[in-house]
Amino acid sequence: MSEFLLYYRRPDPTTWVYMSSFLTIGLFFVFRRFWSIRNLDILLLILLAPGLLMVNEGYRRQTRLDRELVQSITLKRAAEDQQAAPGSNAADERANDGANDANANSASQSDAPAEDRSSSAAVSGEEANRTLISATDEALADEAPLAPRQTGLDVVDEDPRTPQQIAAYDSAIGLRRGGFIWLFVIEMGLMIRMLLDPLMVRRPLLDPNLTTGGLNFLGISLFIFMMANVVASTPEIQREQGPELGPGYALMNMLPTIPVRPISEVLGGVEPPTLDELSPAQQSRAAIAKIIAIISQSAILIGILLIGNRHFGNLRSGAGCATLYLLMPYTAQMTGRVDHVVPAALLLWAILLYRKPFFSGLFVGAAAGLVYYPFFLLPLWFSFYWQRGARRFAIGVLSMIGVLMALLVLGGTDPFFEHLRQMFGLFFPTQDPRGVWELGWNPVWRLPVIVAFVILSFFLAVWPAQKNLGILISCSAALMIAAQFWHGYGGGLYMGWFLPLLLLTIFRPNLQDRIALKVIDAAPASQPRATAQMDAA
Repeated sequence: MSEFLLYYRRPDPTTWVYMSSFLTIGLFFVFRRFWSIRNLDILLLILLAPGLLMVNEGYRRQTRLDRELVQSITLKRAAEDQQAAPGSNAADERANDGANDANANSASQSDAPAEDRSSSAAVSGEEANRTLISATDEALADEAPLAPRQTGLDVVDEDPRTPQQIAAYDSAIGLRRGGFIWLFVIEMGLMIRMLLDPLMVRRPLLDPNLTTGGLNFLGISLFIFMMANVVASTPEIQREQGPELGPGYALMNMLPTIPVRPISEVLGGVEPPTLDELSPAQQSRAAIAKIIAIISQSAILIGILLIGNRHFGNLRSGAGCATLYLLMPYTAQMTGRVDHVVPAALLLWAILLYRKPFFSGLFVGAAAGLVYYPFFLLPLWFSFYWQRGARRFAIGVLSMIGVLMALLVLGGTDPFFEHLRQMFGLFFPTQDPRGVWELGWNPVWRLPVIVAFVILSFFLAVWPAQKNLGILISCSAALMIAAQFWHGYGGGLYMGWFLPLLLLTIFRPNLQDRIALKVIDAAPASQPRATAQMDAA
Protein backbone atom coordinates (compact mmCIF):
# COMPACT_ATOMS: atom_id res chain seq x y z
CA MET A 1 0.00 0.00 0.00
CA SER A 2 2.90 2.39 0.59
CA GLU A 3 3.56 2.31 -3.18
CA PHE A 4 0.16 3.92 -3.82
CA LEU A 5 -0.37 6.04 -0.68
CA LEU A 6 2.52 8.12 0.61
CA TYR A 7 3.74 6.92 4.02
CA TYR A 8 0.70 4.69 4.46
CA ARG A 9 0.93 2.13 7.23
CA ARG A 10 -1.69 -0.40 8.23
CA PRO A 11 -3.33 0.53 11.52
CA ASP A 12 -2.59 -1.64 14.49
CA PRO A 13 -5.52 -3.97 15.29
CA THR A 14 -6.04 -2.36 18.70
CA THR A 15 -6.07 1.12 17.16
CA TRP A 16 -8.60 0.01 14.56
CA VAL A 17 -10.84 -1.44 17.29
CA TYR A 18 -11.10 1.98 18.93
CA MET A 19 -11.58 3.83 15.62
CA SER A 20 -14.20 1.43 14.29
CA SER A 21 -16.06 1.39 17.62
CA PHE A 22 -16.38 5.18 17.65
CA LEU A 23 -17.49 5.19 14.00
CA THR A 24 -20.03 2.44 14.68
CA ILE A 25 -21.52 4.34 17.62
CA GLY A 26 -21.63 7.59 15.65
CA LEU A 27 -23.27 6.05 12.59
CA PHE A 28 -25.68 3.49 14.05
CA PHE A 29 -26.38 4.29 17.71
CA VAL A 30 -29.94 5.56 18.19
CA PHE A 31 -29.36 8.53 20.47
CA ARG A 32 -33.03 9.54 20.55
CA ARG A 33 -34.05 6.09 21.85
CA PHE A 34 -31.31 5.09 24.24
CA TRP A 35 -33.10 2.00 25.63
CA SER A 36 -33.67 0.25 22.33
CA ILE A 37 -32.81 -3.20 20.98
CA ARG A 38 -30.76 -1.57 18.21
CA ASN A 39 -28.39 -0.04 20.77
CA LEU A 40 -28.06 -3.39 22.54
CA ASP A 41 -27.16 -5.02 19.23
CA ILE A 42 -24.51 -2.39 18.53
CA LEU A 43 -23.04 -2.90 22.01
CA LEU A 44 -22.82 -6.68 21.56
CA LEU A 45 -21.14 -6.27 18.16
CA ILE A 46 -18.53 -3.91 19.61
CA LEU A 47 -17.85 -6.29 22.51
CA LEU A 48 -16.74 -9.02 20.09
CA ALA A 49 -13.51 -7.14 19.36
CA PRO A 50 -11.70 -7.50 22.73
CA GLY A 51 -12.00 -11.28 22.68
CA LEU A 52 -10.70 -11.45 19.12
CA LEU A 53 -7.70 -9.30 20.04
CA MET A 54 -6.91 -11.43 23.10
CA VAL A 55 -7.01 -14.69 21.13
CA ASN A 56 -4.79 -13.39 18.32
CA GLU A 57 -2.27 -11.78 20.66
CA GLY A 58 -2.05 -14.88 22.86
CA TYR A 59 -1.49 -17.09 19.83
CA ARG A 60 1.25 -14.77 18.54
CA ARG A 61 3.03 -14.81 21.88
CA GLN A 62 2.86 -18.61 21.97
CA THR A 63 4.28 -18.81 18.45
CA ARG A 64 7.16 -16.51 19.34
CA LEU A 65 7.99 -18.45 22.51
CA ASP A 66 7.82 -21.77 20.66
CA ARG A 67 10.19 -20.48 18.01
CA GLU A 68 12.67 -19.16 20.55
CA LEU A 69 12.60 -22.48 22.41
CA VAL A 70 13.10 -24.52 19.25
CA GLN A 71 15.96 -22.28 18.22
CA SER A 72 17.70 -22.68 21.58
CA ILE A 73 17.25 -26.47 21.47
CA THR A 74 18.64 -26.54 17.92
CA LEU A 75 21.77 -24.68 19.00
CA LYS A 76 22.14 -26.91 22.05
CA ARG A 77 21.90 -30.08 19.97
CA ALA A 78 24.40 -28.71 17.47
CA ALA A 79 26.85 -27.92 20.28
CA GLU A 80 26.45 -31.46 21.66
CA ASP A 81 27.11 -32.91 18.20
CA GLN A 82 30.25 -30.84 17.90
CA GLN A 83 31.56 -32.01 21.26
CA ALA A 84 30.68 -35.68 20.63
CA ALA A 85 32.11 -35.82 17.10
CA PRO A 86 34.70 -33.10 16.46
CA GLY A 87 35.35 -34.46 12.98
CA SER A 88 31.77 -34.03 11.91
CA ASN A 89 30.95 -30.52 10.83
CA ALA A 90 27.44 -31.09 9.48
CA ALA A 91 25.58 -30.00 12.59
CA ASP A 92 28.05 -27.14 13.13
CA GLU A 93 27.48 -25.88 9.62
CA ARG A 94 23.72 -26.04 10.09
CA ALA A 95 23.94 -24.10 13.33
CA ASN A 96 26.25 -21.50 11.79
CA ASP A 97 23.98 -21.14 8.79
CA GLY A 98 21.00 -20.61 11.08
CA ALA A 99 22.89 -18.04 13.16
CA ASN A 100 24.14 -16.20 10.06
CA ASP A 101 20.63 -16.11 8.61
CA ALA A 102 19.25 -14.80 11.89
CA ASN A 103 21.94 -12.10 12.09
CA ALA A 104 21.41 -11.07 8.49
CA ASN A 105 17.70 -11.05 9.09
CA SER A 106 17.95 -8.81 12.15
CA ALA A 107 20.36 -6.47 10.38
CA SER A 108 18.15 -6.11 7.34
CA GLN A 109 15.13 -5.62 9.58
CA SER A 110 16.82 -2.87 11.56
CA ASP A 111 17.83 -1.08 8.36
CA ALA A 112 14.40 -1.40 6.73
CA PRO A 113 11.72 1.24 7.16
CA ALA A 114 9.20 0.73 9.92
CA GLU A 115 6.34 0.05 7.52
CA ASP A 116 8.33 -2.73 5.82
CA ARG A 117 9.09 -4.33 9.16
CA SER A 118 5.45 -4.33 10.17
CA SER A 119 4.25 -5.78 6.88
CA SER A 120 6.85 -8.53 6.94
CA ALA A 121 6.17 -9.25 10.58
CA ALA A 122 2.55 -9.99 9.86
CA VAL A 123 3.38 -13.03 7.76
CA SER A 124 6.45 -14.50 9.35
CA GLY A 125 5.51 -16.18 12.60
CA GLU A 126 4.24 -19.45 11.23
CA GLU A 127 6.92 -19.75 8.53
CA ALA A 128 9.78 -19.05 10.93
CA ASN A 129 8.39 -21.55 13.41
CA ARG A 130 8.09 -24.24 10.74
CA THR A 131 11.60 -23.50 9.45
CA LEU A 132 13.11 -23.86 12.91
CA ILE A 133 11.13 -27.03 13.63
CA SER A 134 12.43 -28.58 10.44
CA ALA A 135 15.93 -27.48 11.36
CA THR A 136 15.51 -29.17 14.71
CA ASP A 137 14.41 -32.38 13.05
CA GLU A 138 17.44 -32.28 10.75
CA ALA A 139 19.81 -31.62 13.62
CA LEU A 140 18.42 -34.56 15.56
CA ALA A 141 18.15 -36.97 12.66
CA ASP A 142 21.72 -38.30 12.94
CA GLU A 143 21.75 -38.65 16.73
CA ALA A 144 21.55 -41.81 18.77
CA PRO A 145 18.01 -42.91 19.73
CA LEU A 146 16.59 -40.71 22.44
CA ALA A 147 13.47 -40.77 24.53
CA PRO A 148 10.25 -40.12 22.65
CA ARG A 149 9.91 -36.46 21.76
CA GLN A 150 7.45 -34.25 19.93
CA THR A 151 7.58 -30.92 18.19
CA GLY A 152 6.91 -27.67 20.00
CA LEU A 153 7.56 -27.63 23.73
CA ASP A 154 7.89 -31.41 24.11
CA VAL A 155 11.17 -31.75 22.25
CA VAL A 156 12.91 -33.31 25.23
CA ASP A 157 11.72 -35.15 28.32
CA GLU A 158 12.75 -32.50 30.82
CA ASP A 159 11.38 -29.01 30.37
CA PRO A 160 14.23 -26.88 28.91
CA ARG A 161 12.46 -23.60 29.59
CA THR A 162 13.53 -21.10 32.19
CA PRO A 163 11.05 -20.02 34.86
CA GLN A 164 10.58 -16.74 33.00
CA GLN A 165 9.75 -18.59 29.77
CA ILE A 166 7.31 -20.85 31.60
CA ALA A 167 5.57 -17.85 33.13
CA ALA A 168 5.42 -16.09 29.76
CA TYR A 169 4.02 -19.20 28.07
CA ASP A 170 1.39 -19.68 30.77
CA SER A 171 0.47 -16.02 30.41
CA ALA A 172 0.01 -16.43 26.65
CA ILE A 173 -2.19 -19.51 27.16
CA GLY A 174 -4.21 -17.66 29.78
CA LEU A 175 -4.65 -14.73 27.40
CA ARG A 176 -5.95 -17.00 24.64
CA ARG A 177 -8.26 -18.86 27.02
CA GLY A 178 -9.64 -15.60 28.35
CA GLY A 179 -10.22 -14.38 24.80
CA PHE A 180 -12.16 -17.51 23.86
CA ILE A 181 -14.27 -17.31 27.02
CA TRP A 182 -15.01 -13.63 26.26
CA LEU A 183 -16.06 -14.54 22.71
CA PHE A 184 -18.27 -17.39 23.91
CA VAL A 185 -20.06 -15.16 26.42
CA ILE A 186 -20.78 -12.45 23.85
CA GLU A 187 -21.77 -14.99 21.20
CA MET A 188 -24.11 -16.64 23.67
CA GLY A 189 -25.82 -13.28 24.10
CA LEU A 190 -26.04 -12.87 20.33
CA MET A 191 -27.48 -16.37 19.92
CA ILE A 192 -30.19 -15.68 22.51
CA ARG A 193 -30.93 -12.41 20.71
CA MET A 194 -31.36 -14.27 17.40
CA LEU A 195 -33.60 -16.91 18.97
CA LEU A 196 -35.84 -14.22 20.48
CA ASP A 197 -36.01 -12.22 17.26
CA PRO A 198 -39.10 -14.09 15.89
CA LEU A 199 -41.02 -12.81 18.91
CA MET A 200 -40.22 -9.16 18.13
CA VAL A 201 -43.13 -8.19 15.89
CA ARG A 202 -42.86 -4.41 16.31
CA ARG A 203 -39.84 -3.26 14.34
CA PRO A 204 -39.70 0.54 14.00
CA LEU A 205 -37.64 1.96 11.14
CA LEU A 206 -34.27 3.05 12.58
CA ASP A 207 -32.11 4.24 9.70
CA PRO A 208 -28.37 4.97 10.13
CA ASN A 209 -27.29 8.45 11.17
CA LEU A 210 -25.83 9.13 7.69
CA THR A 211 -27.29 9.50 4.23
CA THR A 212 -27.16 6.69 1.69
CA GLY A 213 -24.50 8.54 -0.32
CA GLY A 214 -22.29 8.98 2.72
CA LEU A 215 -22.65 5.31 3.66
CA ASN A 216 -21.78 4.24 0.12
CA PHE A 217 -18.69 6.47 0.04
CA LEU A 218 -17.45 5.20 3.39
CA GLY A 219 -18.14 1.58 2.46
CA ILE A 220 -16.39 1.81 -0.92
CA SER A 221 -13.36 3.45 0.69
CA LEU A 222 -13.09 0.75 3.35
CA PHE A 223 -13.52 -1.98 0.75
CA ILE A 224 -10.73 -0.59 -1.45
CA PHE A 225 -8.30 -0.42 1.46
CA MET A 226 -9.12 -3.95 2.63
CA MET A 227 -8.81 -5.50 -0.82
CA ALA A 228 -5.52 -3.67 -1.37
CA ASN A 229 -4.25 -5.24 1.86
CA VAL A 230 -5.20 -8.67 0.50
CA VAL A 231 -3.38 -8.06 -2.79
CA ALA A 232 -0.24 -6.73 -1.09
CA SER A 233 0.01 -9.45 1.58
CA THR A 234 2.34 -12.44 1.53
CA PRO A 235 0.50 -15.69 2.25
CA GLU A 236 1.14 -18.05 5.12
CA ILE A 237 1.42 -21.49 3.56
CA GLN A 238 -0.51 -23.98 5.66
CA ARG A 239 1.70 -26.80 6.88
CA GLU A 240 -0.92 -29.18 8.17
CA GLN A 241 -3.69 -30.57 5.99
CA GLY A 242 -6.66 -32.82 6.58
CA PRO A 243 -8.30 -33.07 10.00
CA GLU A 244 -5.80 -30.53 11.37
CA LEU A 245 -8.02 -27.93 9.73
CA GLY A 246 -11.23 -29.59 10.86
CA PRO A 247 -13.96 -31.19 8.75
CA GLY A 248 -14.46 -29.61 5.37
CA TYR A 249 -13.56 -29.71 1.72
CA ALA A 250 -10.05 -30.97 0.96
CA LEU A 251 -9.46 -28.71 -2.04
CA MET A 252 -10.27 -25.56 -0.07
CA ASN A 253 -7.98 -26.65 2.77
CA MET A 254 -5.10 -26.58 0.28
CA LEU A 255 -5.39 -22.80 -0.09
CA PRO A 256 -3.11 -20.61 2.06
CA THR A 257 -4.11 -18.02 4.61
CA ILE A 258 -3.75 -14.40 3.48
CA PRO A 259 -2.85 -12.32 6.58
CA VAL A 260 -3.89 -8.69 6.51
CA ARG A 261 -3.34 -7.64 10.14
CA PRO A 262 -0.05 -6.09 11.27
CA ILE A 263 1.67 -7.44 14.37
CA SER A 264 1.63 -5.19 17.41
CA GLU A 265 5.14 -4.08 18.32
CA VAL A 266 4.12 -3.27 21.89
CA LEU A 267 2.54 -6.37 23.35
CA GLY A 268 4.61 -9.20 22.01
CA GLY A 269 7.55 -7.94 20.01
CA VAL A 270 8.25 -7.95 16.32
CA GLU A 271 8.48 -11.24 14.46
CA PRO A 272 11.40 -11.77 12.07
CA PRO A 273 10.49 -11.66 8.39
CA THR A 274 10.02 -14.75 6.27
CA LEU A 275 13.18 -15.83 4.42
CA ASP A 276 11.96 -18.74 2.29
CA GLU A 277 10.75 -17.99 -1.21
CA LEU A 278 7.46 -19.47 -2.31
CA SER A 279 7.52 -22.28 -4.85
CA PRO A 280 5.59 -21.83 -8.12
CA ALA A 281 2.83 -24.13 -6.85
CA GLN A 282 2.54 -22.10 -3.64
CA GLN A 283 2.45 -18.86 -5.62
CA SER A 284 -0.38 -20.24 -7.76
CA ARG A 285 -2.38 -21.29 -4.70
CA ALA A 286 -1.74 -17.89 -3.11
CA ALA A 287 -3.02 -16.09 -6.20
CA ILE A 288 -6.13 -18.30 -6.26
CA ALA A 289 -6.74 -17.65 -2.56
CA LYS A 290 -6.49 -13.88 -3.06
CA ILE A 291 -8.87 -13.93 -6.02
CA ILE A 292 -11.40 -16.07 -4.13
CA ALA A 293 -11.18 -13.82 -1.05
CA ILE A 294 -11.76 -10.66 -3.09
CA ILE A 295 -14.65 -12.19 -5.06
CA SER A 296 -16.26 -13.53 -1.87
CA GLN A 297 -16.03 -10.21 -0.05
CA SER A 298 -17.52 -8.47 -3.09
CA ALA A 299 -20.32 -11.05 -3.20
CA ILE A 300 -21.09 -10.44 0.49
CA LEU A 301 -21.43 -6.69 0.02
CA ILE A 302 -23.43 -6.97 -3.20
CA GLY A 303 -25.69 -9.55 -1.59
CA ILE A 304 -26.35 -7.33 1.43
CA LEU A 305 -27.19 -4.35 -0.79
CA LEU A 306 -29.52 -6.41 -3.00
CA ILE A 307 -31.30 -7.95 0.01
CA GLY A 308 -31.82 -4.50 1.48
CA ASN A 309 -33.18 -3.14 -1.77
CA ARG A 310 -35.26 -6.10 -3.01
CA HIS A 311 -36.44 -7.88 0.15
CA PHE A 312 -36.37 -5.09 2.74
CA GLY A 313 -37.46 -2.32 0.36
CA ASN A 314 -34.89 0.03 1.90
CA LEU A 315 -31.59 0.64 0.12
CA ARG A 316 -30.38 2.84 2.98
CA SER A 317 -30.69 -0.04 5.43
CA GLY A 318 -28.76 -2.28 3.03
CA ALA A 319 -26.00 0.32 2.66
CA GLY A 320 -25.85 0.72 6.44
CA CYS A 321 -25.66 -3.04 6.95
CA ALA A 322 -22.82 -3.34 4.41
CA THR A 323 -20.92 -0.43 5.96
CA LEU A 324 -21.26 -1.89 9.45
CA TYR A 325 -19.92 -5.21 8.15
CA LEU A 326 -16.82 -3.44 6.80
CA LEU A 327 -16.37 -1.49 10.04
CA MET A 328 -16.24 -4.63 12.17
CA PRO A 329 -12.70 -5.36 13.46
CA TYR A 330 -13.25 -9.01 12.57
CA THR A 331 -13.66 -8.10 8.90
CA ALA A 332 -10.43 -6.11 8.91
CA GLN A 333 -8.45 -8.95 10.53
CA MET A 334 -9.93 -11.91 8.63
CA THR A 335 -10.33 -10.35 5.17
CA GLY A 336 -8.12 -12.96 3.52
CA ARG A 337 -9.46 -16.08 5.25
CA VAL A 338 -11.08 -18.09 2.47
CA ASP A 339 -12.66 -20.57 4.90
CA HIS A 340 -14.39 -17.63 6.60
CA VAL A 341 -15.67 -15.53 3.69
CA VAL A 342 -16.68 -18.17 1.11
CA PRO A 343 -19.36 -19.86 3.31
CA ALA A 344 -20.61 -16.42 4.37
CA ALA A 345 -21.07 -15.36 0.74
CA LEU A 346 -22.82 -18.62 -0.17
CA LEU A 347 -25.30 -18.45 2.72
CA LEU A 348 -26.01 -14.81 1.97
CA TRP A 349 -26.82 -15.50 -1.67
CA ALA A 350 -29.02 -18.40 -0.61
CA ILE A 351 -31.05 -15.81 1.33
CA LEU A 352 -31.04 -13.43 -1.64
CA LEU A 353 -32.42 -16.10 -3.99
CA TYR A 354 -34.86 -17.64 -1.51
CA ARG A 355 -37.70 -17.23 -4.03
CA LYS A 356 -35.86 -19.76 -6.24
CA PRO A 357 -35.58 -22.91 -4.09
CA PHE A 358 -33.30 -24.73 -6.54
CA PHE A 359 -30.68 -21.97 -6.53
CA SER A 360 -30.93 -21.54 -2.76
CA GLY A 361 -30.31 -25.28 -2.47
CA LEU A 362 -27.22 -24.95 -4.66
CA PHE A 363 -25.73 -22.26 -2.42
CA VAL A 364 -26.61 -23.97 0.87
CA GLY A 365 -25.25 -27.26 -0.46
CA ALA A 366 -22.02 -25.57 -1.52
CA ALA A 367 -21.56 -23.98 1.92
CA ALA A 368 -22.25 -27.31 3.64
CA GLY A 369 -19.91 -29.22 1.36
CA LEU A 370 -17.06 -26.76 1.85
CA VAL A 371 -17.07 -26.31 5.65
CA TYR A 372 -19.43 -29.07 6.90
CA TYR A 373 -21.20 -27.09 9.64
CA PRO A 374 -23.98 -25.61 7.43
CA PHE A 375 -25.29 -29.17 7.01
CA PHE A 376 -27.17 -28.52 10.25
CA LEU A 377 -29.09 -25.70 8.54
CA LEU A 378 -30.89 -28.19 6.30
CA PRO A 379 -33.75 -29.05 8.75
CA LEU A 380 -34.52 -25.35 9.17
CA TRP A 381 -34.47 -24.61 5.44
CA PHE A 382 -36.53 -27.69 4.57
CA SER A 383 -39.17 -26.62 7.09
CA PHE A 384 -39.27 -23.17 5.46
CA TYR A 385 -39.89 -24.73 2.03
CA TRP A 386 -42.11 -27.53 3.33
CA GLN A 387 -45.38 -26.13 1.96
CA ARG A 388 -43.85 -25.22 -1.38
CA GLY A 389 -40.40 -25.68 -2.89
CA ALA A 390 -38.95 -28.44 -0.69
CA ARG A 391 -38.40 -30.81 -3.61
CA ARG A 392 -36.59 -28.18 -5.71
CA PHE A 393 -34.49 -27.17 -2.72
CA ALA A 394 -33.49 -30.81 -2.12
CA ILE A 395 -32.54 -31.24 -5.77
CA GLY A 396 -30.32 -28.17 -5.57
CA VAL A 397 -28.58 -29.35 -2.39
CA LEU A 398 -27.98 -32.88 -3.70
CA SER A 399 -26.77 -31.60 -7.07
CA MET A 400 -24.12 -29.38 -5.50
CA ILE A 401 -23.01 -32.07 -3.06
CA GLY A 402 -22.66 -34.47 -6.01
CA VAL A 403 -20.54 -31.98 -7.95
CA LEU A 404 -18.25 -31.38 -4.98
CA MET A 405 -17.85 -35.12 -4.43
CA ALA A 406 -16.95 -35.59 -8.09
CA LEU A 407 -14.30 -32.88 -7.86
CA LEU A 408 -12.63 -34.62 -4.93
CA VAL A 409 -10.73 -36.82 -7.37
CA LEU A 410 -8.56 -33.72 -7.96
CA GLY A 411 -7.74 -33.41 -4.27
CA GLY A 412 -4.22 -34.86 -4.31
CA THR A 413 -2.77 -38.19 -3.33
CA ASP A 414 -5.04 -39.00 -0.41
CA PRO A 415 -7.67 -41.70 -1.00
CA PHE A 416 -11.07 -40.59 -2.26
CA PHE A 417 -12.86 -42.01 0.77
CA GLU A 418 -10.52 -40.12 3.09
CA HIS A 419 -11.63 -36.90 1.42
CA LEU A 420 -15.26 -37.93 1.82
CA ARG A 421 -14.70 -38.65 5.51
CA GLN A 422 -13.24 -35.20 5.96
CA MET A 423 -15.96 -33.52 3.90
CA PHE A 424 -18.79 -35.01 5.96
CA GLY A 425 -16.98 -34.87 9.31
CA LEU A 426 -17.01 -38.63 9.81
CA PHE A 427 -14.55 -38.87 12.68
CA PHE A 428 -14.86 -38.88 16.45
CA PRO A 429 -15.59 -35.33 17.72
CA THR A 430 -12.91 -35.40 20.45
CA GLN A 431 -10.11 -36.26 18.01
CA ASP A 432 -7.23 -33.86 18.69
CA PRO A 433 -9.21 -30.57 18.78
CA ARG A 434 -7.74 -27.08 18.59
CA GLY A 435 -8.81 -23.64 19.72
CA VAL A 436 -10.06 -23.35 23.27
CA TRP A 437 -10.27 -27.13 23.61
CA GLU A 438 -6.46 -27.45 23.60
CA LEU A 439 -6.00 -24.88 26.37
CA GLY A 440 -6.94 -27.01 29.35
CA TRP A 441 -10.56 -27.93 28.67
CA ASN A 442 -11.30 -31.63 28.38
CA PRO A 443 -12.46 -32.31 24.78
CA VAL A 444 -14.98 -34.84 26.14
CA TRP A 445 -17.17 -31.90 27.16
CA ARG A 446 -17.69 -31.15 23.48
CA LEU A 447 -20.03 -34.15 23.29
CA PRO A 448 -22.92 -32.67 25.34
CA VAL A 449 -22.46 -29.39 23.48
CA ILE A 450 -22.80 -31.24 20.17
CA VAL A 451 -25.92 -33.05 21.42
CA ALA A 452 -27.47 -29.72 22.47
CA PHE A 453 -26.58 -28.23 19.08
CA VAL A 454 -28.24 -31.10 17.18
CA ILE A 455 -31.36 -30.75 19.36
CA LEU A 456 -31.45 -27.02 18.59
CA SER A 457 -31.09 -27.72 14.86
CA PHE A 458 -34.16 -29.99 14.80
CA PHE A 459 -36.08 -27.83 17.28
CA LEU A 460 -35.87 -24.86 14.89
CA ALA A 461 -37.34 -27.08 12.19
CA VAL A 462 -40.62 -27.25 14.14
CA TRP A 463 -40.58 -23.86 15.90
CA PRO A 464 -41.97 -21.49 14.87
CA ALA A 465 -44.45 -23.53 12.87
CA GLN A 466 -45.04 -20.78 10.28
CA LYS A 467 -41.68 -19.49 9.04
CA ASN A 468 -41.12 -16.32 7.08
CA LEU A 469 -37.98 -14.81 5.60
CA GLY A 470 -37.13 -12.92 8.79
CA ILE A 471 -37.30 -16.10 10.88
CA LEU A 472 -35.21 -17.95 8.29
CA ILE A 473 -32.46 -15.31 8.53
CA SER A 474 -32.41 -15.04 12.32
CA CYS A 475 -32.57 -18.78 12.99
CA SER A 476 -29.83 -19.47 10.42
CA ALA A 477 -27.66 -16.92 12.21
CA ALA A 478 -28.47 -18.54 15.58
CA LEU A 479 -27.39 -21.98 14.33
CA MET A 480 -24.13 -20.66 12.89
CA ILE A 481 -23.43 -18.92 16.20
CA ALA A 482 -24.21 -22.12 18.09
CA ALA A 483 -21.76 -24.03 15.88
CA GLN A 484 -18.94 -21.92 17.33
CA PHE A 485 -19.33 -23.53 20.76
CA TRP A 486 -18.38 -27.01 19.58
CA HIS A 487 -16.22 -26.12 16.58
CA GLY A 488 -13.02 -27.99 17.46
CA TYR A 489 -10.59 -25.99 15.33
CA GLY A 490 -11.02 -22.36 16.29
CA GLY A 491 -14.63 -22.13 17.42
CA GLY A 492 -15.61 -18.58 18.27
CA LEU A 493 -13.39 -17.06 15.58
CA TYR A 494 -15.48 -18.00 12.54
CA MET A 495 -17.73 -14.97 12.88
CA GLY A 496 -18.07 -14.57 9.12
CA TRP A 497 -20.44 -17.54 9.04
CA PHE A 498 -23.07 -15.65 11.01
CA LEU A 499 -22.08 -11.96 10.92
CA PRO A 500 -23.82 -10.97 7.63
CA LEU A 501 -26.98 -12.84 8.66
CA LEU A 502 -26.88 -11.24 12.10
CA LEU A 503 -26.55 -7.75 10.59
CA LEU A 504 -29.48 -8.42 8.27
CA THR A 505 -31.56 -9.46 11.28
CA ILE A 506 -30.66 -6.23 13.06
CA PHE A 507 -31.70 -4.05 10.11
CA ARG A 508 -34.64 -6.03 8.76
CA PRO A 509 -38.23 -4.77 8.79
CA ASN A 510 -41.29 -6.87 9.54
CA LEU A 511 -41.32 -9.75 7.03
CA GLN A 512 -44.34 -11.74 8.22
CA ASP A 513 -45.84 -11.88 4.72
CA ARG A 514 -42.68 -13.41 3.13
CA ILE A 515 -43.62 -17.06 3.45
CA ALA A 516 -42.87 -19.75 0.89
CA LEU A 517 -46.51 -20.38 -0.01
CA LYS A 518 -46.98 -16.76 -1.10
CA VAL A 519 -43.68 -15.76 -2.69
CA ILE A 520 -42.60 -18.98 -4.42
CA ASP A 521 -44.16 -20.02 -7.70
CA ALA A 522 -45.73 -23.45 -7.87
CA ALA A 523 -43.80 -26.18 -9.64
CA PRO A 524 -44.71 -26.59 -13.34
CA ALA A 525 -45.91 -30.16 -12.75
CA SER A 526 -48.38 -29.06 -10.11
CA GLN A 527 -49.94 -26.20 -12.13
CA PRO A 528 -52.18 -28.38 -14.38
CA ARG A 529 -53.39 -30.26 -11.32
CA ALA A 530 -54.27 -27.00 -9.57
CA THR A 531 -56.07 -25.74 -12.70
CA ALA A 532 -58.11 -28.93 -12.89
CA GLN A 533 -59.13 -28.58 -9.25
CA MET A 534 -60.28 -24.99 -9.86
CA ASP A 535 -62.31 -26.06 -12.90
CA ALA A 536 -63.95 -28.85 -10.91
CA ALA A 537 -64.87 -26.40 -8.18
